[in-house]
Amino acid sequence: MNFRKESKGYCSWQLVLVGLVLFMTQTAQAQVLGNRRFATSNLASSTFSWADPKEYEIADIEVSGSQFYDGASMINISGLQRGDKIKVPGDAVATAIRKIMDQGILEEVEIYASKVEGEKIWLQIVLKERPRLYAINYVGIRKGEQESLSEKVKTYKGKIITETLKKNLELAIRKYYQEKGRLNVKTKSTIRVDTLRGNNATLVVNIDKGEKVKVHKIILDGIDEKSRGLILRKIKNTKQVRFGRIFKPSKFVPKKWDEDKTKLLDAMNKLGFRDFQIKSDSISKVDQKSVDLYIKLVQGKKYYYRNINFEGNYIYPDSVLNMVLGIKKGDVYNTEELDKKLQGNPGDDLSSVYMDNGYLYYNAEPVESAIEGDSIDLTIRISEGKQATINKVILNGNTKTSDHVVMREIRTLPGQKFNKSAIIRTVRELSTIGYFNPEKITPNPQPRPDGTVDIEYNVEEKPSDQIELSGGWGGYIGFVGTLGVVFNNFSAKNLTNWSAWRPLPAGDGQKLSVRFQANGAAYQNYSLTFTEPWLGGKKPNSFSISLNRSVSYPYQFRTTGYGGYGSGLGGYGGGYGGYGSYGGYGGYGGYGGYGMSAYSVPDSLLDAHFNVNSITFSLGKRLKWPDDYFSLSNSLAFAQYDVDRYYTWAYPQGKSTSITLMTNFSRNSIDNPTFPRMGSSFSLNASLTPPYSLMGGNKDGSLIEYHKWMFDASWFTPLLGKLILHTRAHLGFLGSYGGAPTTRFERFDLGGSGMVQGFSFNRDIVGLRGYKDRVIGPSGSYGNGGVAYNKFVMEARYPVSLNPSATIFVLGFAEGGNNFASMSDYNPFNLYKSAGFGARIFMPAFGMIGIDYGFAFDKPRPGDSDFGRQAFTFSIGQQIR
Repeated sequence: MNFRKESKGYCSWQLVLVGLVLFMTQTAQAQVLGNRRFATSNLASSTFSWADPKEYEIADIEVSGSQFYDGASMINISGLQRGDKIKVPGDAVATAIRKIMDQGILEEVEIYASKVEGEKIWLQIVLKERPRLYAINYVGIRKGEQESLSEKVKTYKGKIITETLKKNLELAIRKYYQEKGRLNVKTKSTIRVDTLRGNNATLVVNIDKGEKVKVHKIILDGIDEKSRGLILRKIKNTKQVRFGRIFKPSKFVPKKWDEDKTKLLDAMNKLGFRDFQIKSDSISKVDQKSVDLYIKLVQGKKYYYRNINFEGNYIYPDSVLNMVLGIKKGDVYNTEELDKKLQGNPGDDLSSVYMDNGYLYYNAEPVESAIEGDSIDLTIRISEGKQATINKVILNGNTKTSDHVVMREIRTLPGQKFNKSAIIRTVRELSTIGYFNPEKITPNPQPRPDGTVDIEYNVEEKPSDQIELSGGWGGYIGFVGTLGVVFNNFSAKNLTNWSAWRPLPAGDGQKLSVRFQANGAAYQNYSLTFTEPWLGGKKPNSFSISLNRSVSYPYQFRTTGYGGYGSGLGGYGGGYGGYGSYGGYGGYGGYGGYGMSAYSVPDSLLDAHFNVNSITFSLGKRLKWPDDYFSLSNSLAFAQYDVDRYYTWAYPQGKSTSITLMTNFSRNSIDNPTFPRMGSSFSLNASLTPPYSLMGGNKDGSLIEYHKWMFDASWFTPLLGKLILHTRAHLGFLGSYGGAPTTRFERFDLGGSGMVQGFSFNRDIVGLRGYKDRVIGPSGSYGNGGVAYNKFVMEARYPVSLNPSATIFVLGFAEGGNNFASMSDYNPFNLYKSAGFGARIFMPAFGMIGIDYGFAFDKPRPGDSDFGRQAFTFSIGQQIR
């Protein structure tokens, strides 16, 4: 006898009714009760009758038909146990089936009597499992949509296919299309069992997307006609059909409509409409493609501030609090702006006045004390509380960086009064050192019963070391490879502690940078830099030392066989010979009548070279005046240039020596070094050599002398949401003493990405997107370089991902700049202009990587086929200029 329950369900009255019918039609071989059947293996000797149920003892229970579920678990769920006494037929078997089916994981359950001996019975539970979802096939949509949907519903795969699962999956699909304005989307799913994959099945979903539904009209009820246009403008994402509407489509998306109604309330409240309400709204179907939206409003009056009074303030008088609050009689009543002025603008709000002076428990509650006509009197009730002193500072999460490195950046120290602005400044400082994820730095003040407060800072380490492995074309010298590593959190004191090498000792906040750049034997550059940001460990006085060696044999490039030498310009003996399309020098003429094809360089010039050796020492300190965002650094640099038979750009032959004092005065209040949202940075740099010519020396010209001034400014301003405006200005001037000729070194090159591969000849390389590298300047200044330049940039930036492992943002830019051969030619309004867009990705191991597409509006080299333009530029690292 067999009891079976199918997935369609059952009810008790059906079981009784069908049981009575089947009782009258039973046979000696098998009896079926309801939609269950109880069969016996010894049919000749045993019969079971509802009219005469008998009691049996369960001798054993077996489970079959299950691939994924444990048999013992199913027996426990059934409630039947060995040794139990049950009546057959009876409720015990039906109850057992119901308990198993209630789990929702099986399609069918059957219970058989496999054996009966006397008063003992052997039971067998046979299970038929529901199929599991292996794949989803979509019918009626494009491949791109299928991929998007698969991403939306990927969590359903591998689960048991039930009616609930099918309904939820279809609901997710319909919701996906409704959010795209297709309100009439229809779905129907069928199960296709795959016999080759066991109990797995494919769900075939037929999708009829229907037409996009647009908003025919938005009908506003309860407002005056003058306010209609204002309210429609405040409904940002739901627009009615209008010819020429491009940027805001008129499709109807219920979710967006709900958001718009909430934002409309906020927007009207900010405009002073304190009593503004949405009484009701409805949707009316016009046809299959459009709907009308009805919205009933209560506009109310527009309110204004009248009198503002303070209660409970003893520390600060009303005059001080009114000045900080910044609200005047007659201003539009705006509760959101009021909240910001009370506690939403750190450093400029009312809470900062108290909390920056230790009043941690301060609280301000605005109360509308009177409403007359369109005027509101406001009373701000202040509870000042007691001053709180910092008991201790707790640091969590710095698994790599030493405690003392973090603690020296913290502005809230034990024994000081609680200071809200100091906590915010600490978060900024911890962000800028670059060791922690800026999005995960969280301060947590913890008040204590004794009136003091503990301040807990939670940080999350992020990878800060970087490796540079790149290659590029270095102008005429061809391919240049670069290998560099930067350890931004180095520990010099642990060099002898071998257990700290992972791969180098780290955690003390020092910086070690090693870089190698080469093109075989023709060009090589080595650099090593070490920086200690806290010399002595007690004050933020930095020290750094930098070593650099550059070796280049320019004329060896004639043997490399690079194509494109002097395309169309080769062998020009009176000026530039063959800087054609950057294929390489086709011949450089001009200086001293030296003109020859690059392929005709004699062997005697193969060892001609341009070598540079330099060492720089720097000391810097943070300043407290004009404010503590300022810093000052001084550097002393020694450099020797060895030029032998290299006549390009008229560099002086032989050895030249440069002794330079550099001073940098800067201010930096940027909140985040990777993706700044606010703040600014300014830098004024002066590089001065001794004025040998004014002192009657330097007759042979072997001592390099000049004065050089550089100014860089950068601002970050939030525009809307995460959209950030970044504006920059850069200026540079190079001069000489006493009317002496300006040195050939230290000049400016402008154009391209701002990166240089190969020879830089101690130049400042400034980028200008949309143009080729180093191409901007008056005729003939390409090789000479400029002695004055300016550049102005405006960017709009938007973050795609702020994940510290891969920070990504996109940008649009407009910029202009120029490079001038002499100060008399300088004109800040004579600019080469470009505009375009780009993207940046910051990965801790490689730093900032950028690509830009720029359109150049001007032609710096009219004689070239591309006019000196270059659409794509690539960059590595944070570009200062």
